Amino acid sequence: MKLLLDMNLSPRWIQTLEDRGLEAVHWTSVGDPRASDRVIMQWAHDRDHVVVTHDLDFGALLAATSAQKPSVIQVRTRDVMPEVFAPILFDALDRFKNELEEGALVVIEPAQARVRILPFE
Repeated sequence: MKLLLDMNLSPRWIQTLEDRGLEAVHWTSVGDPRASDRVIMQWAHDRDHVVVTHDLDFGALLAATSAQKPSVIQVRTRDVMPEVFAPILFDALDRFKNELEEGALVVIEPAQARVRILPFE
């Protein structure tokens, strides 16, 4: 699984994810930092990446477009630094691996993670 980290997550995540054996890029290394969410989503779709974000707009884009891909992981917690949040993210990646590969929105909160299969009905 290839991950694309949105601008609102630290580039420090890349090393943490790579140490776990995951392929990951931060948007600042592949695209314009001022790009719209739609541009980021299209990039991820075209390259089969899962978007990891702290932005609620990506879920809304999936709903508005009835998209089947890219999958999105939406982080809904205050502290999104790797030192704190990595175990929770890794758990969700393991639990929802198949769904993310097929097309899903995974919402991760401090106490729970949930998944919705794409496209939204």
